[in-house]
Amino acid sequence: MIADLLRASAKSSALRGGVQLHAALTKLGFGSDTMLSNNLIDMYAKCGKLAMAAEVFDGMPGRNVVSWTALMVGFLQQGEARECLRLLGEMRASSEAAPNEYTLSASLKACGVAGDTSAGVRIHGVCVRTGYQEHHVVANSLVLMYSKGGRIGDARRVFDGTAFRNLVTWNAMISGYAHAGRGRDALLVFREMQHVGEEADEFTFASLLKACSGLGAVRHGAQVHAAMMARGLLSTASNAILAGALVDLYAKCRCLPVAMQVFESLERKNAIQWTAVVVGHAQEGQVREAMELFRRFWSSGVRADAHLLSGVVGVLADFALVEQGRQVHCYTVKNPGGLDVSLGNSMVDMYLKCGLVDEAQRLFHEMPARNVVSWTAMINGLGKHGLGREAIGMFQQMRADGVEPDEVAYLALLSACSHAGLVEECRFYFSRILQERRKAEHYACMVDLLGRAGELREARDLILTMPVAPTVGTWQTLLSACRVHKDVAVGREAGDVLLAIDGDNPVNYVMLSNILAEAGDWRACHKVRDAMRRKGLRKQGGCSWVELDKEVHFFYGGGDDTHPEASDIRRVLRDVERRMREQLGYSADAQLALHDVDEESRVESLRGHSERLAVGLWLLRNSDGQDKVIRVYKNLRVCGDCHDFFKGLSAILKRVLVVRDANRFHRFEQGACSCRDYW
Repeated sequence: MIADLLRASAKSSALRGGVQLHAALTKLGFGSDTMLSNNLIDMYAKCGKLAMAAEVFDGMPGRNVVSWTALMVGFLQQGEARECLRLLGEMRASSEAAPNEYTLSASLKACGVAGDTSAGVRIHGVCVRTGYQEHHVVANSLVLMYSKGGRIGDARRVFDGTAFRNLVTWNAMISGYAHAGRGRDALLVFREMQHVGEEADEFTFASLLKACSGLGAVRHGAQVHAAMMARGLLSTASNAILAGALVDLYAKCRCLPVAMQVFESLERKNAIQWTAVVVGHAQEGQVREAMELFRRFWSSGVRADAHLLSGVVGVLADFALVEQGRQVHCYTVKNPGGLDVSLGNSMVDMYLKCGLVDEAQRLFHEMPARNVVSWTAMINGLGKHGLGREAIGMFQQMRADGVEPDEVAYLALLSACSHAGLVEECRFYFSRILQERRKAEHYACMVDLLGRAGELREARDLILTMPVAPTVGTWQTLLSACRVHKDVAVGREAGDVLLAIDGDNPVNYVMLSNILAEAGDWRACHKVRDAMRRKGLRKQGGCSWVELDKEVHFFYGGGDDTHPEASDIRRVLRDVERRMREQLGYSADAQLALHDVDEESRVESLRGHSERLAVGLWLLRNSDGQDKVIRVYKNLRVCGDCHDFFKGLSAILKRVLVVRDANRFHRFEQGACSCRDYW
């Protein structure tokens, strides 16, 4: 009877009743009974009182396999995987009892939780020697352990060698493939599972949705969705895991209306689901919608962990929404969990992408722990701001602190040197990278450096002799340099390669046609643009934005007149241009506008560029002459005439203007730019 009551206390985690039963059996003289002691260990472990469970275990005059297994499972369930494995070693060394299938199964699960695959392999050997490998409990744990350890081939070999497969076995294999990024194999195993008549449960469906999400297979995902609906798994909108997986699937497959339909149908929305829709809209360029969802998420009261906040901060960083980013920062300060390393790295990156170098550095130095990603984020951010010497100093400090740079850290350093025009330093650090560790991106930095110096043929020869295959980005770097230096011959060569290897990317057609247009070769320019039209390709639209009084204002290319203050913005820009003509002799470079309209229309089209409209709004709203930095952000490369315009603007207004484009930050001050007119 006492044993039954102890089992009931363990099942319901009724600690108070369990303690009373413990006192009762001690008074009755049953304190040394092995079976009752095992029940006590199980009860204390399930109530989270591992110290009490261990005390009962240590006080037992004799222990059997159930005693050992109960305590091991208790530690595992409370997240103490290492302690579980330590107990297995102690058990085998004591020879008090031999492990059975449940002991070995718990140990294998502990290896998966601890990420210790090598220990799992050793335990697998024990399973083979003791004959437990064929037991379905052990086989299931082996498949899970190998899957979590990234050894999906070993997981499959165990799976294929298992004579008896239950639903747990199938789920373990499907989940393993889905989490390993092998979604197609996960779907094939599911099909095999259907052929043998095994019924899927919610864990099966969750793994299938993850597999479809990774593949971008929205049609298969919709079929899984329909099967879930038919079985009533979503009828109460209470299964948060499946609902979150569905939202993630449709968001990643760019089916945002369906994703929002599922999302809005949820009675309770968790942080995972909020993050999926916010990030999904942002990745599709729907910034307004993403920010509105973020506002709703922020006011919903849902608590978010560091991992999920990192995803949101990444979106805020990409769109330079600093006020919202600061809200997240404040949240982490107030949150008892605080900043973990991953979220801290995201916050540093956010401040850098918003152009706030000082705040990024302050946060970086306040972080209680830093890893190579933290240092790389700072090096990369400093480089984007043209602070090459500071980036080198940061790299040297990283090494002095005992953090070994990886390939990405070296790439950030090379890029920083290239942006700052530090030729010899870039060559030096490139030589420090071992030959076998050099990637195409490292060579692209050298190509950029040579292009900056005007050594375009040497840059081309470097690409042709690279020991690794050059990427599209490497050729685009060369093509961009050809435009700056007006080298049509090498530009044609690079452009032809790009149209051959990346012919569906409109960027390549635009870059090449611009080189030809600036050279006055309109026939060749029309030929490239006609090829682009025949393929149905469209140039990505320019979009710029500026944040004023905690409100973000967006402007789009092509003379956006949708802003309610559009006419006033144009008036302010015309006035500034007049002052620049009078004081600096500025004239718009109409060569950078449409060629088939009159001069006046060309100048007007330049005035309608999105980055210029954003600056115009800032000037309209800040006419009081306060000493503020103008900050504007653009999704594409800033055009040449706007670049000249901003240099002149900084001179006549005696203001600092910071513009972030797709390549880097431009700091305009006293008529000069930090990029030294190369970007």
